[in-house]
Amino acid sequence: MAWPRGVRLGLRMRLALACAFLSAAVSVIGLLISLIVVDNSIQNALSFQDGSLVEVTLPGQQPTQLEGWVIVDAIRRSANDTLLARGLLIAMFAGLLGGGAGYVIAARALGPIAEVTATARRISEGQMGERIDLGGAHDELRDLADTFDAMLDRLDRSFVAQRRFVSNASHELRTPLAVIRTEVDVTLADPDATVQEMRDMGTVVLDATYRAGALVESLLDLAKIDAQVENGLSQIDSFDLADAVPLALMAVREEARELGLHIHQDAMRAPVVGDIHLLEQLVANLVTNAVRHNVPGGEIWIRTARSAESCELEVSNTGDQLDQGTVDELFTPFKRASDRTRGKGTGLGLSIVRAIVLAHHGWVRLTARAGGGLEVRVSLPSTLPVTDEPPVRAGWTGQFRILRDR
Repeated sequence: MAWPRGVRLGLRMRLALACAFLSAAVSVIGLLISLIVVDNSIQNALSFQDGSLVEVTLPGQQPTQLEGWVIVDAIRRSANDTLLARGLLIAMFAGLLGGGAGYVIAARALGPIAEVTATARRISEGQMGERIDLGGAHDELRDLADTFDAMLDRLDRSFVAQRRFVSNASHELRTPLAVIRTEVDVTLADPDATVQEMRDMGTVVLDATYRAGALVESLLDLAKIDAQVENGLSQIDSFDLADAVPLALMAVREEARELGLHIHQDAMRAPVVGDIHLLEQLVANLVTNAVRHNVPGGEIWIRTARSAESCELEVSNTGDQLDQGTVDELFTPFKRASDRTRGKGTGLGLSIVRAIVLAHHGWVRLTARAGGGLEVRVSLPSTLPVTDEPPVRAGWTGQFRILRDR
């Protein structure tokens, strides 16, 4: 129903008017059908031969004789007029009754929608803990309210994760900046500072800038990979995971030598398809993580294998004892186990690993080793699936598809 321009009626009033119109229309249709039925019934019940006379006594008059067709026509007109007048009154009453009933029913039916609107208004004002919690029968409005509540839960978790990420990133950046500022202030405040003290200050500042730079680069890497998770890989080539193992070990050979680590390799061919630079970074991050979070004289096991439709990379290392509950949270950016804070790094290595795996439509699993340390198992498909739907978003504000051992 089109309303005149400038006339704006609420949904409740429009439903009430629609009910009134339908009720009146049904009554008018019933009236028309009744007129046709009554007219035909009179014709069939009162049938006279042509020219036949019938004696009729009218009130206050003498008896008179009239032709039969005249009497039938008079009865039909009287019945039709009476039925039409009363039928129109009934249609008007039905329209009013239908409009009132429609207004009441619409008010009750639209009540939950008003509640959803009020809740959304309160949430827009910053009350993220608000929920509709409609209850009642499982109808369309209950499904709408439950879907809205589920969406709010996801948004709330996303906002909390985003705030936590920003807070942790700020804290991580604040630490090297505070070191730089403190070293510079202390050294400059000493008028008798020697050249060696200046050199020591420069060394500390340089180390802090390296840490800050590494953190910024890791954040940029995570953002770029997350964009590829959302929009698809920018480059796709054939690559063997086993070829990345020697390169990763070469990058950490000095750290591994200092700790006296024993490295065991079982790198079989593991051909996959994807972004070569990301796959190399995946292997490098896992190997670096295994070296930096190990114990002196510890061990590292690196294995690659191939199955019918996928390839696996497994990196395990010795280390302090970890509980599975803590391990399950290590994919969270800047999340470290209490015994892993002594190591180097930015706390984003496993987050980047997870993002790379999801960008290649694979899965990654973390398991706490019984003797201490961590086992990371990655599975990547040999060929990327053809799909129009993007994989699960790997950003710090989303829900992650992570398979874990329980």
